[in-house]
Amino acid sequence: MKELDLILKNIKNKELLPIYFFHGEEPYFMDVALKSFENDYLEEDEKAFNQTVVYGKDTNYSDVLSLARQFPMMGDKQVIILREAQEIKMTDKEAEALKVYSENPVESTLLVIAHKYKKVDARKSFAKNLTKSKMLFLSDKVKDYEVAKWISGEMIKLGLKSKPHIPVLLSEYLGTDLSRISNELQKLKMILKEGELIDEKIIETHIGISKDFNIFELIKALGKKDSTNSFRIAHFLGKSPKQNSFPMMMGNLYNFFSNLVIFHTMKGESPQNQASSMGINPYFIKDFAEAARFYNLKHCTRIISILREMDLKSKGLGAVNMTESELLKEMVYKVLHVDQYKVKL
Repeated sequence: MKELDLILKNIKNKELLPIYFFHGEEPYFMDVALKSFENDYLEEDEKAFNQTVVYGKDTNYSDVLSLARQFPMMGDKQVIILREAQEIKMTDKEAEALKVYSENPVESTLLVIAHKYKKVDARKSFAKNLTKSKMLFLSDKVKDYEVAKWISGEMIKLGLKSKPHIPVLLSEYLGTDLSRISNELQKLKMILKEGELIDEKIIETHIGISKDFNIFELIKALGKKDSTNSFRIAHFLGKSPKQNSFPMMMGNLYNFFSNLVIFHTMKGESPQNQASSMGINPYFIKDFAEAARFYNLKHCTRIISILREMDLKSKGLGAVNMTESELLKEMVYKVLHVDQYKVKL
């Protein structure tokens, strides 16, 4: 959520809007905002009298708005926080009441609403009014390909330093669960010494991701046409299908060989320009330079077809009773022998 940093800053500076209505599919950003509203806005001695937290399964919008219209018992402000608002089936009458309240909110009340896991209907009059007043905040899911960048940003905020590929490795194995990723980064923050560089060994020790057997090591082995290591890693990954998603592994392999195509077409250009076109850190250009020695442009396009074939087989098209482990080994064999493999178009 783009506005999150500004909201957190405004909470600490006590420069807030009268209503914050959060909605969307990503709960993490809402949880961070709500935690700050609960902990950082009122002083400790004010919270007992002027802070109320209610849950959607236990209340309705009529009751919440009644609370919002009350005045603080002590101090200048009261905070009303509605969690799990998606549990409330809002009636037309309540929607209209929320619209009316948003047009003339009580100045001494800060009303915070968290509607998790889905968006509210933007066509509703209350939603239009909140949008117009800039009091409706969308918490969208971070796309798969954006997670590594988000991890890099969180590391910077926490003062953590890592090898360039570590955010990508974490995104691959922790997925898009931002709460889990944040917890793991917080754990590393507490464990590591100041300035200590996060590498594969630290990740394996404290998070449990193998430094030797992961999709990136498989890509590295394939890039060197290291047959022994490629099959060894593929065998290990195939034994843990839940921890090693086949579609995600195919996606990473597809990205690598697609970028290798770009590398070939930009031969002679600077590593910085190549990296920019490929959307990667220049640190990784050396891996593509090495892979280009073993796979020419024609090989790369064939491999992309192989990966598409494996993806279809994993969905039951053209494969009878083949496990993902077997498909992974077949893919490794065909990539390593791509000069002999005839692609079926």
